[in-house]
Amino acid sequence: MSKTTNKFSPEVRERVVRMVLDNEGQHGSRWQAITSIAAKIGCSANTLNDWVKKAEVDSGKRSGVPSEMAERMKALERENRELRQANEILRKASAYFAMAELDRRSK
Repeated sequence: MSKTTNKFSPEVRERVVRMVLDNEGQHGSRWQAITSIAAKIGCSANTLNDWVKKAEVDSGKRSGVPSEMAERMKALERENRELRQANEILRKASAYFAMAELDRRSK
């Protein structure tokens, strides 16, 4: 989970991104459209630009890793890390009990 709270719901983000893409022609450039709309909704232009780029990646208009795939990879990496930790604990426990068994047999 991100460390910051999301001030805007996914629905609002979608609408704002759509506004940028729809109104891009009414401004001199995409950046001008972004700065104009960002000021109206109360977020930074860089944040809105990131939302637009992410929407383009998710729709296939821009190269990059789509959000769904990035979330899946993150979940798999977390699961992999947890499994490695569990294996390490089991390996240490196995060695401990093997030593205990050897000590018991030698007495």
